[in-house]
Parts: sequence; structure tokens; C-alpha cells
Amino acid sequence: MIKINRLEIENVKRVKAVKIEPSSAGLTVVGGKNNQGKTSVLDAIAWALGGNKYRPSQAQREGSVVPPYLHLVLSNGLIVERKGKNSDLKVIDPNGQKGGQQLLDSFVEELAIDLPKFLNATNKEKAGILLRIIGVGDKLHELEVKEQELYNRRHAIGQIADQKAKFAKEQPYYPDAPKEPISASELIRQQQEILARNGENQRKRQRVAQIQAAHDNQAREVERLSALLEEAKAKYAQLAADLEIAKKDALDLIDESTAELEANIRQIDEINRKVRANLDKDKAETDANEYRQQYDVLTAEINAVRQQKTDLLTNANLPLPGLSVEDGELIYNGQRWDNMSGSEQLRVATAIVRRLKPNCGFILLDKLEQMDLETLREFGQWLEQEGLQAIATRVSTGEECSIIIEDGYVAGQEGVTLQQPPGEIDPGPTWKAGEF
Repeated sequence: MIKINRLEIENVKRVKAVKIEPSSAGLTVVGGKNNQGKTSVLDAIAWALGGNKYRPSQAQREGSVVPPYLHLVLSNGLIVERKGKNSDLKVIDPNGQKGGQQLLDSFVEELAIDLPKFLNATNKEKAGILLRIIGVGDKLHELEVKEQELYNRRHAIGQIADQKAKFAKEQPYYPDAPKEPISASELIRQQQEILARNGENQRKRQRVAQIQAAHDNQAREVERLSALLEEAKAKYAQLAADLEIAKKDALDLIDESTAELEANIRQIDEINRKVRANLDKDKAETDANEYRQQYDVLTAEINAVRQQKTDLLTNANLPLPGLSVEDGELIYNGQRWDNMSGSEQLRVATAIVRRLKPNCGFILLDKLEQMDLETLREFGQWLEQEGLQAIATRVSTGEECSIIIEDGYVAGQEGVTLQQPPGEIDPGPTWKAGEF
């Protein structure tokens, strides 16, 4: 990884003259009070390495007649300079060959010198950067779209199932009602058949009476008409036989009652109302069960998609243990970005930025006063473990600071000049991180 071995800055913003050798790994904290030139050091480095888009709007220190001077020596031997009236860039490689901004851009990660650009990005944008560098963004997006579609379908089916179940629960049920609606015409037809059978019975009873009357008349005629006795006896005998037959036919006749049918006809609307209510309840319960089954199937599909997402990220080469993406947002140790501590956010951002361009071994951090001393030490130890170099500022003059900036100079070296006429020796020492 390429790091910054030495930097010299003169007459940039609030910096008058600063010469530093940062630690090759871990934190180099540039401390001092407000408005002394700490942030100007970081801005100068960003300008030197990132190009003129990082040039401060008022690059030359106010009150200075000498133009800005930037001189950086990188661990790969490159020398980066900006000096002169126009602060033109000059990049010289170890072999003495000149290069330019394109050479620097090949290994200097933009977010490493402009970390606020990442920190201020939306949660979706942060997650997008991570997914892009680990190469699973498109596949994860495809799975998330599929998951959302399944979720929406399941949600709609779940709502219908709940509505059907609620409707079924609210419906009254009549266990004594028939399974199918009753037809009024069918009841009337049954009534007419019974009435017809009863009419036939009545006709037979009337015939009995008629035969009985004829029999009686003939008995009287026997007495009165002796001359016709033989004929009358024969007729009488025949009538007697007919009478016996008619009596037998009428003996076991029982009239059927139409009372139940008449009651059903009168109550047909009420009966059918109960039948329809029962049918509606049964249908709603059946529908609810069917939608619940569909809901369960979609739930299984959603879980399968979520498992694919989990497997995709689990098998990915993530830049930091505990780092993941859920619902399009960064998750670190189970916490979303806005629930992470400031040090956790910096750790995540640093790890992601490092992965963007692995050859870029340094990062610039401003305003580390948000960290307490213990957290600051832990963050520094993590940087050392990862072999990363961080040059940071902190509003402090405590022992945690590698150097202190006072009025544009390294404390104790006021008045040092970096740009020397040819042949003269620079009297200013280089301050190494950790000496203060």
C-alpha cells in the first residue's frame, strides 16, 4: 500500500510552514486550538494529491506574498509538488520520469482525501458503494426486487384472507337450516300432489256412500218386488261384493297433512335467508383457508430469497467483519448507520474506502475531537492492525496529538521557511509523528 512518508506545506490557507513525517501505520493526530491551521494541513494534502478540484478557493495564505508550496514524498518513491505562481503540479517517479494527475488518480482514492463525501452520502449510497466494490450489487438488487414483489403479493393475499375470515366470523349460522335454498314452486307442487291424493280419497268415500244407498234401496225393492226377486238377488249379491271391495279400499286410507308444507311456504324467505347465510359463511371460511395457504407459500418463497441474500453477503469478501447490507442500508454489528457511534462510522468508512483502491494506504480525517481518548486509542490500534495510515485533526493540545499547530507552524518551530534559494540549507527540522 502506498502511504505518505513526508509532507511539506507552506503558505496554504492558514498554514505558514509545516513539515511532518506521519506514522506509517495508525493515527497521526494534528492537534491545536481552533483557527490555527490544522484543517489547512488536510486541505493541502487533498489539493496536492486530488487535483485542482480540491484547490481551496483562497489557496494562498492571507498576507503572504510567497505562493503556496506543497511537497509530498510517497512510500512508492513518487514526489508530488505544487509550487510557483500557478501552483502547477509536478509528479516525479523513482526513476526520474515525470508524471501527472492521471498517475496519482491510478492509486489515490478520492474518498480517502475527501471522507466527508462518503460520510455525508445517503444510507442507500453508502450501501451501494460497498455492494459495488464486493461485486454483488446487481445480484442483491435483483433479489431485493423479487423479495419486495413477493412481499407485496403476500401482503395483499393476507389482507384478503383476513377480510374473508372476519366476514365468516361475523356471519350468523343456523344449524337447523337446509343446505340448499328452498323453491316455492317445488313446495306448491308437493302440496298440489297431496291435495290431489286427498281428493281421490274423498271420491272413494263418496262412492262408498253411493253404493251403500243403492244397496239399501235394493233391499227395500226385494220386499216390494217379489217378481223381480231373482234378478234383484243377483244384483244384490253383486252390489254386496262391490261394497266389500269398496270398504276394503277405503278402510286403510289416511289423509296426508299439508301443514308443514304450508308453514314452509309461509316461512320460505326466512329459511332461504338462513341457508344463504350458512353458504356465505362456509364460502368465506373456505376462501380464507385458500388465501392462508397462498400466504404460507409466499412466506416460504420470501424466506428462500432472504436466505439467498444472506448467503450472497456471507460468501462475499466484505472489507470489515460484522459489516453487511440489509434493506439497502449498511449494517455494522447489527446497527444501522445512524445508530453507530462516531468511531464505528469512521471504522466502517475507512474499511470501505480502503477496499475501493487497495493500493491507497492512507486516509485523511478531520475533527476527531468527537472521540474520547479511549475510543481514539482503539481506533488507532485498529488502523495499525490493518496497516493503514491516517492523518487526522483534533481540537486539542493533549498528549494524544502527534504535533501541535500554532498560528500556522508546528509548535516550537515558529518562523521556519521551507522554500530555500538554490544552494542554501533548510534550517527547519522535520517533525515525526509521536515526538510530541
